[in-house]
Order: sequence, then structure tokens, then C-alpha cells
Amino acid sequence: MSRFLLTAWPLPGHLLPQVGIAVALRERGHEVAFYSGESARATIEQAGFELFAFQRVHEQRVMEIVRTFDRRERLGRPGGGRMLALLRDWLVETIPDQLADLRAVLGRWPADAIATDMSMWGPMLVLWEADRVPVALCSTFMGPMLPGPDARLFGLGPATARGRLAAATLTRLTELRAGEGLAPLQESVNRYTARLPLYIVGNIRALDFDRHDLPPSVHYVGNCAWYPDDDHGERWLQEIPTRRPWVHVTESTLAYGEPFLLRTAIDALAQEPVELILTTGEQRDEHILGRVPLPANVHVTRWLSHDVLLRRCAALVTLGGKSTVLAAAQVGVPMVLVPTTWDKPDNARRVTAAGAGIRLSARRLDAQTLRAAVRQVLREPHYRQAARRLADDLAAAPGPSRAAELLEQLVSGNGVESAANGCPAELRVRRLGGRASALTVERNQL
Repeated sequence: MSRFLLTAWPLPGHLLPQVGIAVALRERGHEVAFYSGESARATIEQAGFELFAFQRVHEQRVMEIVRTFDRRERLGRPGGGRMLALLRDWLVETIPDQLADLRAVLGRWPADAIATDMSMWGPMLVLWEADRVPVALCSTFMGPMLPGPDARLFGLGPATARGRLAAATLTRLTELRAGEGLAPLQESVNRYTARLPLYIVGNIRALDFDRHDLPPSVHYVGNCAWYPDDDHGERWLQEIPTRRPWVHVTESTLAYGEPFLLRTAIDALAQEPVELILTTGEQRDEHILGRVPLPANVHVTRWLSHDVLLRRCAALVTLGGKSTVLAAAQVGVPMVLVPTTWDKPDNARRVTAAGAGIRLSARRLDAQTLRAAVRQVLREPHYRQAARRLADDLAAAPGPSRAAELLEQLVSGNGVESAANGCPAELRVRRLGGRASALTVERNQL
């Protein structure tokens, strides 16, 4: 038996795939615990795991950064310079507090390996080398962020702003690593992650532009999501008529902004021969829609497990979060995607490239456009056929069990092909003075 510490930010899209992997590890006889925010406690403890909650990391500050993005959903990402500065505040400036927390946790609960959310940079950029802890990266996105000939540009703001932030980030990371006796990165963070002994992608190649330019440390394992129990949702859905197709419309579990997609969907589909099932997100209630009474075919609640709901749906209308897209693809549901912030535009491109959905502009969305798109995915069979092909591919993927097997191999030192065999000793130094020079800025800097 081995011990695994899984680290994740307390955001559903970051946390739930880690829980899925944790369940698979436990089923194979291992001991698993989590390092995350206090707001993740209910989810982690429902799954039966111990939580070591943030002590030094300022959870509310991170959540405020997330809310800054989500409040601008329809407008898209904040201006390039401001958005990237917020990302730096989250990803880079929390590293010292992550390290203090994690070293305290490992002192009380020694782990054989860490599997980290790729947005938590402390384990992968410092602990792996400085403390010689085996670290596996679990991608928060639908594909690895590694540059390469097959890579698609991940759209984080204007190129000039990305370049400025990349240089500033590497300079700051040099300072942080120097304090740990580590050499400068001298390459982008994304390129550096190829050095890690294991890079787990919770997706399939068919939904990542069929990339074949990746190092052997990268493994596509399929969807790893875990779904909390939802007996209430099961009972609630029994009240919805089944004579007409169901269309699910969702924004985000942690949505804070104007519910523009939900309101537009009501205007677009209230007179259509469908049952419209809307979820507002757990931070909002049904009254935010401002419609009393609701049309007879509109059914609203805060949250439903996609494991319970989506297999009954004929179509999904979504902003395009990773977990939602994969849940729909797993049961062969075609999609209408209205992407806004974070990785949603990139996820939408993956779905449309696979032929399983239609992408619409959030800025130009209106009821007529949305109505036409929903009609199209319901009536034209090639969308459902493409979605079913994705479902077949996902069903054939091993999922969390393969992730658990790879983590076992990481601990044993056998069987995990890697671009870097352990911690490169040449990167370790006693002390560094000064900063990295000639910083290389690539197109995928962060």
C-alpha cells in the first residue's frame, strides 16, 4: 500500500477529477488524502477522504480572482494585462504559502507521491526538485498545455501581454526557486512540465485535436470525473414530462454574473416542443432569472448531477466548461456551446472540430440565434452521430483506474515512461544570486 496526497484548488472542475482518481486509488488498496480549500470539505468528506485544508494560502483571495472572471462571462476575459496579472497573483504569488502548507502536511502525513492540479504550481515547480517528492501533474484542461507542432494556441489575452507576463513570471519564479536552492527554469512553465515523470490528461485524443507530438510522460486516460450523490435531483427529475425531448441549459456551478445564457434560453425555447431544464449554479437561486411565472416547459433548480441528468437529454446548451463538455460527450449528447472565459473557447473548438456541436458568440447571442442552433442539433442526425462516436471513444478509455495504475508505477519506479527520469540533479544548486537571462517567450507561456 502507498500513500498519495492529491492537491487541488476548491473549484469543481479542478477538484472532481482528482476525487475520481482518489476513489480508484482507494479501490486498489492505497491511502489517499487531499490538500485543498475549506470550501471543498463537504465534497471530499462525502467521498470518504481526509482533507488537509489551506492554512497559509488565502482561499478567499483566490475565489475573488475567479469571481472577477465569472462576473464578466458575457463580455469574455478581462483586458489582457489585467487578466494576466490576476493569473500571476493566483498561480505564482501563492507558491510560498502552498509550500509552507504542504511541508507541514507532509510532516504529519508523509506521502509517497503527490498528484497535483496543474494550476497548483508549488508541487510541480518546487517540491518535486527541492524535496525530492515524486509529483504527477493532472491536467485541469482538456489537453496538455505543452507546446509542439500539433498544439493549438490557448487564448490567454493579447500576445504582447502574454509576453510581458511570461517574462515577469519567469523572473519571479527564479526568485522563488533561488530561495529553495534551485536553478532558474529558463523555459516556459508549460514546457517545463514535460520534465515531470507523469502528466495525466483526463480526456481522449479525439477531443484534443488528435495530438501526436507529446513526450511519453503524457497519458490520455479518459474522463476521470466523480459525481456526488444526488438523490434530490433524481426525485426532482421524475416530475418532468418525458413525452418531449429534454434540453439542458447550464452556465457554471460557481456562476456569479448575469445569467445571460439562461435568460436567452427561456426566450428562445419557451415555445419550442421541448422540456427546458435549467440549473442556475449553487451560488444563485431561481429568482435571479426574473421570470414569474416561468413558462410551462421551463424547469429550474440550482444544481443537478450530470451523471443523473445528461443521459436523459437530447441536447445540451452550455458555456463549455471541461467537466460539462466531457459529461455530455460521455453519454453522446450533442451540444450548443456559447463560450466565454477561461478554457471554454478552446473546449468549444474541440467539440466543433469533432462535429458534435455548434459554437455561438456570447457577445452576439440572441433568442433567434440560439433557437436556430438548438433546432439544428436536434434535427440534423450527424451531430448526434458524432457525439455518439465520442461516447464510444470515452467508454473505451480506462479512466480513473488507468490514472491510479500510472501513479502506482510512479511510486514503484517501474513502467512509467518519462521525458525525465526523476529529478534532474543538474537543476539543483546550493544558492543562486541574480536572475535568469535571455528569457524565452513561447506562444504558450503560462
